Amino acid sequence: MSYAIESIAQSIGARRVGEYEATIDWLLTDSRSLSFPEETLFFALTTKRNSGVRYIPELYDRGVRNFVISEEEFKQVENGELRIESAMQDDDAQPILNSQLSTLNFPSTLNFLIVPNPLKALQKLAEVHRERFNIPVIGITGSNGKTIVKEWLHQLLSPDRCIVRSPRSYNSQIGVPLSVWQLSEEAELGIFEAGISEMGEMGALKRMIKPSIGILTNIGGAHQENFFSLQEKCMEKLTLFKDCDVVIYDGDNELISNCVAKSMLTAREIAWSRTDIERPLYISRVTKKEDHTVIAYRYLNMDNTFCIPFIDDASIENVLNCLAACLYLMTPADQITERMARLEPIAMRLEVKEGKNNCLLINDSYNSDLASLDIALDFLIRRSEKKGLKRTLILSDILETGQSTATLYRRVAQLVQSRGIDKLIGVGPEISSCAARFDDGIERYFFPNTEALLKSELLKSLHSEVILIKGSRVFNFDLVSEALELKVHETILEVNLGAMVENLNHYRSMLRHPETKMICMVKASAYGAGSYEIAKTLQEHHVDYLAVAVADEGSELRKAGITSSIIIMDPELTAFKTMFDYKLEPEVYNFHLLDALIKAAEKEGITNFPIHVKLDTGMHRLGFEAEDIPLLIRRLKNQNAVIPRSVFSHFVGSDSPQFDAFTRQQIELFEKGSQELQAAFSHKILRHICNTAGIERFPGAQFDMVRLGIGLYGVSPIDNSIIHNVSTLKTTILQIRDVPEEDTVGYSRMGHLIRPSRIAAIPIGYADGLNRHLGRGNAYCLVNGKKAPYVGNICMDVCMIDVTDIDCREGDQAIIFGDDLPITVLSDKLDTIPYEVLTSISTRVKRIYYQD
Repeated sequence: MSYAIESIAQSIGARRVGEYEATIDWLLTDSRSLSFPEETLFFALTTKRNSGVRYIPELYDRGVRNFVISEEEFKQVENGELRIESAMQDDDAQPILNSQLSTLNFPSTLNFLIVPNPLKALQKLAEVHRERFNIPVIGITGSNGKTIVKEWLHQLLSPDRCIVRSPRSYNSQIGVPLSVWQLSEEAELGIFEAGISEMGEMGALKRMIKPSIGILTNIGGAHQENFFSLQEKCMEKLTLFKDCDVVIYDGDNELISNCVAKSMLTAREIAWSRTDIERPLYISRVTKKEDHTVIAYRYLNMDNTFCIPFIDDASIENVLNCLAACLYLMTPADQITERMARLEPIAMRLEVKEGKNNCLLINDSYNSDLASLDIALDFLIRRSEKKGLKRTLILSDILETGQSTATLYRRVAQLVQSRGIDKLIGVGPEISSCAARFDDGIERYFFPNTEALLKSELLKSLHSEVILIKGSRVFNFDLVSEALELKVHETILEVNLGAMVENLNHYRSMLRHPETKMICMVKASAYGAGSYEIAKTLQEHHVDYLAVAVADEGSELRKAGITSSIIIMDPELTAFKTMFDYKLEPEVYNFHLLDALIKAAEKEGITNFPIHVKLDTGMHRLGFEAEDIPLLIRRLKNQNAVIPRSVFSHFVGSDSPQFDAFTRQQIELFEKGSQELQAAFSHKILRHICNTAGIERFPGAQFDMVRLGIGLYGVSPIDNSIIHNVSTLKTTILQIRDVPEEDTVGYSRMGHLIRPSRIAAIPIGYADGLNRHLGRGNAYCLVNGKKAPYVGNICMDVCMIDVTDIDCREGDQAIIFGDDLPITVLSDKLDTIPYEVLTSISTRVKRIYYQD
C-alpha cells in the first residue's frame, strides 16, 4: 500500500525538512536491501556499533530521497558536527548534502523526517498501518519453532487464503514492523513471528502485530541471559496474547500451562494434550514409522488421523500447534490430512563446499546453540555416510545460553558422542575448560581462540574428512573455512583499478540523462579481473547494480562485504536459497523458472523479492516472447512472492552498422513489450536494453538503465580498440638454457630450432588460461620490452619462449598482455574476442590490484 510522505510524517509525528513530492511503498533499514529507491523511506537507525546516518549519501546516490533521522543527529548535521557529503564522481559537482542543511539549495530534491527516535517512529508507522486491517492475524512466539510453525501454517492455509507473513525470521524490534508493513488490501490472513531477548520488549511487538490468534511454541534457553528464570521469560512472551481471541499451546507443558493460568488471559484456549482427554484438542495417538509419523486426534468430539513426513519430536510438537490453528480457522479435516502429508521441511542455513585434501566442508557459522548443533550434526552424518569419510567437528564456545558451563558442555559431549564424531576441534576458553568431558575415544584438540587454531598446523593435517564448521559469529570461523580452501599460485594478473574507473566515467559521459542508472557486469570473476576488488571499487563509485552470472558469484561478493544491488543473469534452480539468503536478484526468462522461483520463495516465507524480466526481441537465446506477456502479467499479479524490478532485452549486433536495422527493430519490440508490462503495475519497472556498444551507438535507447560490460575492462566492442587498459598478465623467467640448432623444444618435439637458441621457461600454461593455439610461434610475450615468441607446445603449467636476441636473465618479467601488448593482439591471433581471453585466466593466478 502506498502512503504520501506528508501522511507518514503526520502518522509518526515527524518534523519535515524538504519539499520533495513522494509516495512511499517500501521501508528500509538496511542499505543492502535497497530495490526500489524511488518509493523507499529509509530509517537511519542507531545501534551500538553503527549509525544509519552514514549510509544516507550512498542511498541518495542510489536514488533514495526520503529519510527518517533523529533530532539529535539532525542537529549535529546542522551544526557541522556530523558531516554528510555525497560522494560525487565529478570533482566539480556540488554536494547534494552539506554540513549546513539549513542553507540547502535543493529543498525539492529530498525529505528529512525528523523524530526523537527513528526505531520508535518505524514501529509507530507499523502500528498505524496495522490498524487499517480487520483480518485474522496469527502471532507466534516462543523460544524454538516459531519460523517452522509460521512456514508450515502457510503451506497448510495458503491454498485457500491470501496470506502475508514474516519474511524468513523477521521477528525482532526491527523485523516485525517491516513484516507488518507488507499487509495489503488483498491480505486475508497475517502470520507474524515475535522474538524477544529481554524484559519489556514484547509490548511494542504486540501493538504492531495485534494478533487475534496466538501460538506459543516451545520455551527453552535461547536468549535466556536477560531473564531471571524461564517462567519470567514465558510470562513476558504471553504479553503478546493479552487481547487475542484464542491462544494455542502445549497443555502438557507444565511451565507453559502455569504461566498461562497466571497471565489470566481472556482468550479462549486450545491447549492440546496427549494425556488429558478433556482438553479441547486431544492427541490420542502418535505412531512413528521409518520415515513418517501417524497422528490421531479428537476435536469437538470428532476423531481424525493424518500423517506427516517427519519423525523427530520437534516436528511433531510444531505440527500439533499448526493443527490447532487450522482447526480453529475451520479448515476441513480432509484438507488438513491431505496437506499435512505434503509438508515440506524448512531450509537450513548450511553451506557445503569442496575442501583441500579430499575434504568436504559444511560451513554453519551463522549461530551456535544446542538445537542448531543437533541439526547440523545430523546433516554431517548424512553427508559422511554418502561419502564414506571421517566426521570432524570444529566447534566454538556456545554463547548466551543461560546454562552453566559444566551443564552446557556435558550436553554437547553427549551430542558429539551420540553422533559418532571422530575428531573434535574446540575453540574458545569455555569449551577448552571442559575438554575432559569429551570421550577419550575421539581425537580432541582445543584452542583458546580462532587465531591460535589458524597458527597451528592442525588444519593442514585434515584429510578425507567431512568437516562441520560450527561457531558463533564472533569467532570469525569464515577464516577457518577460507584456510581450508586456500589456493596459491605464482603468475600474476595486475589490475589497474584507476583505469577501470576512467572507463566507467568514459561511458557515464555518454549517458543522455544523469539519472540513467548503470549496471556493471562483474560476472566470470569480473571478466577475469577478480570480482571482489572490482565490485568494491564500483560500489565506491556508486554504480546502481552489479551483475554476475550465477548465485555463487553473488554470494561470494556479499560475504566479502559488497552491499550494492546484485543481479543474477543465469539463475539456477538449485540456487534459490542462496539468492534469498544473500539478497541476489535473479533474471527470469521463462515460466518454468518463474514458477519454480515463486514456489521456492513462498516456501521460504519471502514476499516481494525483486526479479528482472527478460524479453526475447531477436537474440532467441533466453526470454519471454511477445505473446507470453499477458500470461506473464497474470502470473505475476496472482502472487506476492516476487515483484518485477526491471524488464530488459539483449541486443544482437549493436556493435556493427550492418545490423542497425535489426537493432532498431529490437528497440521497437522492446518498447512495446516493456510498456505493456509496466501498464499492469503501479510501481516503477526499470527498462534497459543497451549493452556497452548500445550505450555509444544507440543513445536514444538508454531508457532507465544501461549495462556496461567489456568497455568497463578497457576494450571497445565497436572496433576492438583499447580505451584504458585494466589488466596486465605477467610472470617471471624460471630458467634459461642454451639449446643447439636442430634440437626440439617441448612435447611431441613441436618446437623445431633453426639456430642455436636461448630458451626460457616461464610458469604459465593452458591451466592458467594461456591458450595452446598461441604456441609454436603463433604469438609472443614481451621480455624487457622485446618480443619473445612461444616455442613448441604450451604445457599445462609452463611454456617456453625464445629469448635468443633479448638481454635477460632468470627472474626477469615476461608480459603476456598489458599496456604494451594489447589483449586484442592475442584475441586476433586466436580468431576470437577479448572476452574469451580475459575470462580464461584461471582462478589460481594471483590477482594484484593497484590505483594509478
